[in-house]
Amino acid sequence: MPLAHSQMPNPTDRHAARPAPVRERATMEDVARLAGVSLKSVSRVVNREPHVSDALRAKVETAISHLAFVPDAAARSLAGSRTFIIGLLFDNPSPNYTIKIQAGVYRACKEHQYHLRIDTIESDRPAAEVEAQLDAIVRNSRCDGFILTPPLTDNAQVLSFLERHAIRYARIAPNSDLGRSPSVAIDDAAAGAVVARHLWELGHRHFGIVSGPPEHRAGDRRRTGFLAELESLGGACTVIQANGNFLFEGGIAAGAELLAQDPRPTAIFASNDDSAAGTMVACSRAGLRVPHDVSLCGFDDSWVAKSVWPYLTTIYQPIEEMGYAAASLLLDRDERGDRQLTLDFHLVERDSLAPPA
Repeated sequence: MPLAHSQMPNPTDRHAARPAPVRERATMEDVARLAGVSLKSVSRVVNREPHVSDALRAKVETAISHLAFVPDAAARSLAGSRTFIIGLLFDNPSPNYTIKIQAGVYRACKEHQYHLRIDTIESDRPAAEVEAQLDAIVRNSRCDGFILTPPLTDNAQVLSFLERHAIRYARIAPNSDLGRSPSVAIDDAAAGAVVARHLWELGHRHFGIVSGPPEHRAGDRRRTGFLAELESLGGACTVIQANGNFLFEGGIAAGAELLAQDPRPTAIFASNDDSAAGTMVACSRAGLRVPHDVSLCGFDDSWVAKSVWPYLTTIYQPIEEMGYAAASLLLDRDERGDRQLTLDFHLVERDSLAPPA
């Protein structure tokens, strides 16, 4: 139904809504003028260069906040040799691990006004193919640096390639050459020992281990710490092992292998939550109840730990915080090039452990 004439808006009405004026975007010159400093000083603060005084940084950041200034990444890139992009490299089968690492690295990138690029490398390929993968990533990405995740953190070919091309990198959970680069980790061996002692104190003496991929050194450290703690406790016990490759399907196969042994383990330690969930399926298929017949412990405290029943006892590993810390070490140019950070872990007790029947 058409509007009556009196209902039609009057374009000459001075009270009619007018479009809001477009606010011009603040520039670095505006920031420098408001802060009372040089344009170079603003650039040094925006680009997080080292050796900037706290007083200067505070003045510039106050002006940036007041003007709602947003740095132009393209202009920043043209102003120096940096692209303001860092790369995150994976060769890890666990989706939970990769998602959490990405979240932590991305958070650090936002804080430092960097972009994030994510790539995967199949490090088990022949050396020439690994070299070709690395070369393609470096040529196409133009990253200022890379975050390496296990097992790439200990891959000598990857490390040598980056160093040969003078590309900065930080590593998550390395096992070797710890002073070679900035890195962040937890004490995986100590975490494995915590699990062993807890199961021992519950009364278990027949143990199973679902290990990770051989090239994944962090998983091997968890297994080694578990075995060393059992040995230190000094009592008679049995330990059998099977490889779960950090995969749900691998946990099913490894669990079935362990449960077929005689004596059957009354407690199983899986070196990540994905393979622990698979082991729980193997128990169900064998007609065994967790924890009444078999106790089960995982590692990571991922979403998987509370998506199975009973809820999984596991080691909390601060995966997202490790990604954040590694990226911060790489992006903070005031940091030493060999700084090592060790973050805390703890045992999260839920419903999958009990004394042996």
